[in-house]
Amino acid sequence: MRSIWNGSISFGLVSIPIKLYSGSEDRKLDLDMLDRHDNARIRYKRVNEETGKEVEWKDIVKGFKKDDNYIVLEKEDFEQANLKKNKTIDIEEFINESDVADVLFKKPYFLEPQKEGGKSYNLLRDALKKTKKVGVATFVMRQKENLCLIGIYKKALVLHVIRFDDEMRDPAELKLPTTKISKKEVDMAISLIEQYTDKFDLEKYKDVYNEQLMKIIKAKSTGKVKKPEKYESKPTPATDLMAQLKASLEKKKKNKAS
Repeated sequence: MRSIWNGSISFGLVSIPIKLYSGSEDRKLDLDMLDRHDNARIRYKRVNEETGKEVEWKDIVKGFKKDDNYIVLEKEDFEQANLKKNKTIDIEEFINESDVADVLFKKPYFLEPQKEGGKSYNLLRDALKKTKKVGVATFVMRQKENLCLIGIYKKALVLHVIRFDDEMRDPAELKLPTTKISKKEVDMAISLIEQYTDKFDLEKYKDVYNEQLMKIIKAKSTGKVKKPEKYESKPTPATDLMAQLKASLEKKKKNKAS
C-alpha cells in the first residue's frame, strides 16, 4: 500500500507520527466508454474554453471567482489556510461509537506509526480498546477539512471520515407515510427480526455482482447471449401484511430446522 497523507495524531500533549492509507478499494470492473457506432473509445480532454487548445496538468491551477475575476490559489495558500490541520489529526474529545449515526460514515483509512511512534501508537490503540471509545478529530487533506473518528479495526488504528452536520440533508423534506401500525403487527415484525438476528460475520458477505457481470461478458464474447430474465418486486399490500409476516416466520423456522 502507498500512503496518501503523512503527519501526526495528537491527543492531549501526546503526538504520534503516522502515515495514512486508504482502508478500502473500489471493486467495480474497469469499463471504457465507447461510441456505439464503431466501438471507438471516448476520450476526455482538458480544454481552454477561450482558445480551444488542450492544457497540460502542470499548467492547471485552482481559482476562486470573485466578482468578474479569478483569484488563483497555489499549493502554499492551501497549506497556509491551517498549518496545524494540514499536518496534525487533532483528537478533540472521546465519545462512544454508538453515539454517531451510521449515515454519517463516509470512508475508512488505516493509520500506521512512523519511526519512533510505535509505543505511543500502541498506547492509544490499547486505551481505546479498553474504554470502548473513539476519538473525534479534524484534519485537512486534499484542500478539504475532514471530521473523523479514530477507532480500532483488528490490530490497527482506523480513521473513519464522517460527514459534518451541514453535509446532511434534512429528511423533513421527504414525503413519509402516516399509516397507523397495530401492536400485533409490530410484535410480529419484532419476532421476525429476532429470528433473523445473528452475530455479524463480514466474511459471509461477498460481492457477486462483478463475478456475474464477468460471466455475461464472457458469454457475449463467444456469441452465447441469453435472453434477459425479468424480475419485478411487488410491494406487500397493507391487507396482506400479517399473513406475509407469519409466512416469513414459518419459512425461517423451517430453514433453521433443516
